[in-house]
Amino acid sequence: MRRLRHLASQHRTAATNRLLGGLLAFNAGAINAGGFLVVGMYTSHMTGFASMLADNLVLGNITLVLGALGTVLAFTVGAGTTAILVNWARQHHLRSEYALPLLVEALLLLVFGLIGAALNRQTPFAVPLTVLVLAFTMGLQNALVTKISASQIRTTHMTGVITDLGIELGKLVYMNRQDSPLESRVRANRVKLRLYGSLLGAFVGGGLVGATGFRYVGFIWVLPLALLLLALSLPPLVADLVRPRHRHL
Repeated sequence: MRRLRHLASQHRTAATNRLLGGLLAFNAGAINAGGFLVVGMYTSHMTGFASMLADNLVLGNITLVLGALGTVLAFTVGAGTTAILVNWARQHHLRSEYALPLLVEALLLLVFGLIGAALNRQTPFAVPLTVLVLAFTMGLQNALVTKISASQIRTTHMTGVITDLGIELGKLVYMNRQDSPLESRVRANRVKLRLYGSLLGAFVGGGLVGATGFRYVGFIWVLPLALLLLALSLPPLVADLVRPRHRHL
């Protein structure tokens, strides 16, 4: 419970980074799978939208070009928002530098869960507002985990995670020659194996939960996810409110 209270704190450890990464990977998997059932698009990774942009630009399908462009821009603005919040909090010596993006994500998911059906209106980017909200949220989250883990953990897309997992598995099964020096032998990094395996498992598990919830319950299913993120963000935020900030003279 103490570790959970400090998941969004400014003082990071490898253990809290892994735990927060797993929780956010679960969250991204749930939103990604559930969002697909609602709007027919995966909104947590931008590879498909970038390809859609290029393909339809050649084909002259301006509607799909606008949709892909809007989604990529929403994801980019979400990532930029995290950078603004984190750096603003650092300059003001706040303890909640990582909690602020989590708070924004939680509030957006609350809005999405409560009035999601009303967000299915078309935008000038030729996609429902739902898609733009989810893409912005995933950009916000991915940038947060990137900054927290120094680019070692990704939670909204699994391409890099699966690649790194495959590399470590290759090292694990590699047959070293018996006469090779110990320092030159190929060894798998078991810490990384557990990390990448847990991230992939959390993402897939979140996808199963998200798809089931959106199918049988609807938009309101994201409320537990939003409340979890809100709970994680509150301890540093409360600390900033009740304790005086350190000020440089």
